[in-house]
This record gives sequence, C-alpha cells and structure tokens, in this order.
Amino acid sequence: MPDGQVLEFCGLVKRFGPVTAVDGLTARVEPGLVTGFLGPNGAGKTTSLRMLLGLVRPTEGTATIGGRTYDKLDRPLQSVGAALEASSFHPGRTAANHLRVYADAGGIPRARVDEVLGLVGLADVGGRKVGGYSLGMRQRLGLASALLGDPGVLVLDEPTNGLDPEGIRWMRGLLRTLAAEGRTVLISSHLLAEVQQTVDALLIIASGKLVFQGGIEDLAERSEHATIVDAPDRAALIAAIEAAGLEYAVLRNGLTVHRVEPVEVGAIAGAAGVVLSSLQRRGAGLEEIFLDLVNGAVVVPPADASTSPAADSPEPRPEPAPGQGTDAEPDAETEPAPESEPDAEPEPAPQPAPVPESAPVREPEPASEPEPSTAAFTVASTGVIDIVPPADPAEEEQR
Repeated sequence: MPDGQVLEFCGLVKRFGPVTAVDGLTARVEPGLVTGFLGPNGAGKTTSLRMLLGLVRPTEGTATIGGRTYDKLDRPLQSVGAALEASSFHPGRTAANHLRVYADAGGIPRARVDEVLGLVGLADVGGRKVGGYSLGMRQRLGLASALLGDPGVLVLDEPTNGLDPEGIRWMRGLLRTLAAEGRTVLISSHLLAEVQQTVDALLIIASGKLVFQGGIEDLAERSEHATIVDAPDRAALIAAIEAAGLEYAVLRNGLTVHRVEPVEVGAIAGAAGVVLSSLQRRGAGLEEIFLDLVNGAVVVPPADASTSPAADSPEPRPEPAPGQGTDAEPDAETEPAPESEPDAEPEPAPQPAPVPESAPVREPEPASEPEPSTAAFTVASTGVIDIVPPADPAEEEQR
C-alpha cells in the first residue's frame, strides 16, 4: 500500500509583477487525513497547488513533498496524483486511450487503466470519446488520471464540481477510504457544506496568507456554541430559563440559549416540569466562521503552534533551489503579470505537444547527452510543454 508523504509549504511567496498571489504561506499537511484547502477567489489556492506540483516557480520559499520538491521526485506519477482541471482532455480521444497514453508516459502498466476506470465508475463508458462526457464524467476521469500511478499523495482541485448528489457522496466516501489507507489527501473546494462533511483538517488562506490551520473542531470556541430547545408550552419553558438567569433568543423553531450545553438546559426544564419537544446543540457554522476569518473579523490561533505556524510568523523564508519547478501563466485566482514586469523571469514560447495530460509529468534527460541539460520541463494539463532554461549561477548568487 502506498505511503502518504508530508506536504510542507515553507515561507512560500509568489509574485506576478506587482501582484502578490501568495504571501509567506507556511503550513503542513499530514498523511492519513483528508485536508481541505479553503479560501475566497483570488486567495492564492491554485497558485499554491501549482507551486507544490512544480508548475509555477516560487518567488521565495519552498513547497515540498516528503521533504523534496516535485522535480526531485524519482517517480512523480507514482508519488503524487493531481487533478487541477476537469476540462483538459482531448475531445476526440476516448477515456481509455487518454489513460493509456498517460500510463505509457509514466511507465505504468496498461492493465492499471481498466482498474482505475472501474474504480471511478467509468468502466462502461471508457471507450467513448471524452467530447461527449458531462462535467461530472470528466471529473471522474480526472480522478482516474490522478489515481493511475497508485500514488501516496493526492492533490485535487474542486473534486466534487459537476457531480450529482450521488456522485458527491461517492467522492466523499472514496476520499475518506484513500486517507484511511494512509495516503495524503489535499482538496481545494468552495463547497463549504460538503467540506464540513468530508475533511478532517483545514487550511484557510486569504490574500495569500494563512489564517487558520487545524481541525474543524478547533475553529469555534466553546463560548460560540448554543442550545436549541423548544416545548409545547413555550411560555413555561421561557419562564424556567429566565428563572435560571440564562440568556436566550426566541426563534420560530424554539429558543436559542447561548453558552449553555443541552444537558444543563434539559435539567432546568425537568426541574420546572416542562416537557421538551426538541433539544440540540448547535455550533457556529463553517460558512459563518469562514467569512469571519477571511474578512479578518476573528483570528483563530492554530491548534499546535509548533506544527501550524500562523502566516505572520517571523520564521525566516528559505531561498528557492535553482531550477525548482517551472513557470506558468498566473491562474484564474490572480491577476496576470504585466508585460513590462521587471523581476519576472523570461517565459519561453509554449510548444504544442501531441499528448495532453491532466497532471504534471517530468521525463528523464536523454542518456546519450554528454553533458545533460539542467533545464526543467513539464507536460501541463493543457498539453503544452513548459520549458525553463537552466539558471545562471551568477544570477542565482545575486538573488
């Protein structure tokens, strides 16, 4: 069974000209858990994931998988499975052929293609062209591509987008199963209600900075919880609560008693001889807490400051290693860099590749080269090969 790896973002910074997409992100993602990566549009989520996968070179800091950057992994497809888009498939190619090409590129046995098609529920339509697939079917195909190498790490961007309720429940169960096997599962999503039912831990960023890391149970303090209670004789219930000196608010479905546990409210009602029709505990909703965090209305310290430092921690940011990752265009969450960007590295002209991919693939340097090139390249999900020339040592020293 594949072993999960720790994902670490250390002082991660990415600037596109005057725009800072990610600003000092320091976080840690543990194996064996489903970790949700949340943030409003433009927060820097996708940029952070692309830096983790070697598709974008950090301006400062590092993003590592098991202590190594993506371009230093021995067998990347067998180590990390990624699905950042659900629409980057050639419409004229069947799902099975797409996966076969992907398997050949990564040295994966073709028998694995049928396995993953069955795993994601596409066994009966693997011979159909992807152009006729719905968004939900493409989402399943993207997940099949990520699972093709049986990796220990999964990085998924909006994995439930386009799925129907049954598909969402299936995805939720699959992600939990993969995490229970010891894999590292990191998902980015905007569906807060679904995230609340799926994930074990959370990373929340706003304006490129980490604002929370920990479990969902760590988001709200005990004082933010309340008890919802009601009775056929509501007037008697109100009188009992007032006699106990408790704060409450009247709702259509009962009373909200703040900062009191249900057992205490039940005891008060029982002592007063009031029969209850409902009694439940309610905490602050994830949506409410999320909006307060990203707007800066509240600040929640991490559960463990030693492993979950805040974004404004004074921890020094290490310099990026030469040749780490590859540059790419700014994602949809960030503004594009201006053409006159003074600090940007020269971006090579993209060349069309005959094989589109849905996750970054690093191929080995030819053995026949007498002096192997240090240039890094990836096959992006759009089928474009991004190439970064070897870094100039003198230029690296100046940095």
